[in-house]
Amino acid sequence: MTTTLFLGFVALMAAVVVALSTRYLNGRTAFAITTGLFAWLIYVGLLGYFGVIRNTTIRPPGIIFILLPVVVFLVLSIWGLQTSAGARIAATFPLWIILGTQSFRIVVELFLHQLWGDGLVPKMLTFAGANVDIYVGASAPIIAWLSTRGRLGLKLALAWNVLGLFALANVVTRAVLTTPGPLNLIHAEVPNLMFGTFPYMFIPGFFVPLAVMLHVLAIAAIRTRLRTEIFGAVSTNRALRPSTG
Repeated sequence: MTTTLFLGFVALMAAVVVALSTRYLNGRTAFAITTGLFAWLIYVGLLGYFGVIRNTTIRPPGIIFILLPVVVFLVLSIWGLQTSAGARIAATFPLWIILGTQSFRIVVELFLHQLWGDGLVPKMLTFAGANVDIYVGASAPIIAWLSTRGRLGLKLALAWNVLGLFALANVVTRAVLTTPGPLNLIHAEVPNLMFGTFPYMFIPGFFVPLAVMLHVLAIAAIRTRLRTEIFGAVSTNRALRPSTG
């Protein structure tokens, strides 16, 4: 039952990504995102289903086949969003939607809590342990509303996104270092078997990159808005300044 619900949630969030891309981006970009997403989900699913990820005897260990592409994708995406074209893409989406979508992390945390009960992850990876991600998800709707309340709200949303990235870094680091194999540097009460258990490898393979991308998109959009407000205020002041000539 839990497996079916989890796969349904993966499908739902994938549909949300596709729907938002189709709604707010041009056809070519939306098609590229949709095609890339489904290819990636199939790739991760096959690695998990056939046991490649949980294989710690191969070199490099199976987990690398997920972690390395995710890291490369995130680095390239973050770099791309620093460009003017990337900033325009980030600004295309309504900011409150980008922020509010982070509430999906509540559901992910509930699944992690269930996996702890099943002995697949250590307690430190759940909200009962050292994982504060559920609070980021729970506060997402509030931050989405605050972001519509002017400059102060935007600054609060910017700080929240930075804290959200730190929260992700915390749990991802612990997850990797409690995984069986050469990366197992933290010895918890049970090892982290989530990465190699189908279909829960979609947590690091889909949900974590999704959360990071939403944060990065939001930060890029907020910075663009704040700069626009500053430049707009400067232009207005210059226009209102009396001529001395």
